[in-house]
Amino acid sequence: MGLMQEIRSFPVPRKSVAMWWLGQSGYIFKTAEGTLASVDLYLTDSCANLVPGMNLSRQVPILLKPQETEVDLFICTHSHQDHADPETIGALRNKDTAIFAGPCQACDVFRGRAIEDSRIRTTWPKSELQFRDIHIRGMFALPTDDTDLNHMGFIFQFGGGPRVYVTGDTDFSELLYSAAQYTPDLVITVVNGGFNNLSHWEAADVVGRIKPRAAIPCHYDMFPDNSVDPLQFRSAMRMRAPGVAYQQLEHGKVFVFSREA
Repeated sequence: MGLMQEIRSFPVPRKSVAMWWLGQSGYIFKTAEGTLASVDLYLTDSCANLVPGMNLSRQVPILLKPQETEVDLFICTHSHQDHADPETIGALRNKDTAIFAGPCQACDVFRGRAIEDSRIRTTWPKSELQFRDIHIRGMFALPTDDTDLNHMGFIFQFGGGPRVYVTGDTDFSELLYSAAQYTPDLVITVVNGGFNNLSHWEAADVVGRIKPRAAIPCHYDMFPDNSVDPLQFRSAMRMRAPGVAYQQLEHGKVFVFSREA
């Protein structure tokens, strides 16, 4: 059974969300009602020669080809190519029927791959989007460089299931603590520290202020020249977020998170 078929057939318990990590910051989420949403899917090796002198060759196998990928809602946190990949977007299996959402510069990437305006939803911090049984709230993120000054995070409410905060790429700011007011159950955070992203220590500090039940690290695995050991984040959490459980996902393996512990 292929991964997309596995995702579509997987039964999600009530008050839960199922998620599959596909590397870097790319996830597919499935609700108990069967709605599929993705965030920052990078399903090619298009970044390999993006920056001269850097090794940005893909280290994580392509577990799901764009031509096989069929989600209802395709979301990007910003326009960097490992988050809003034109090659992934252009080759999606249901490119002509999915809804695409993200901040302005990501929407420009969508349009560049012939996505019609009628299927694009522009997002911004504190904006809200309801799609079937998923509620999405835009959150603040601090841009990491001047190639995209339009970064965002998102808080997802999956039907009657948990709230999940995805930080997106972000530099450190105390404004990230503002996610606490929405009481997310789970935080998915960058931890790599490179190129002005949150370091493992800064990410642990943010998680400690938000106080979710659990935290998942990401954005540490894809490129040789932008990688770290995620266990540094686990160690930092013991000091900065001692009441939060550390959860490390495996690529392509389902993880089910429930609203109730």
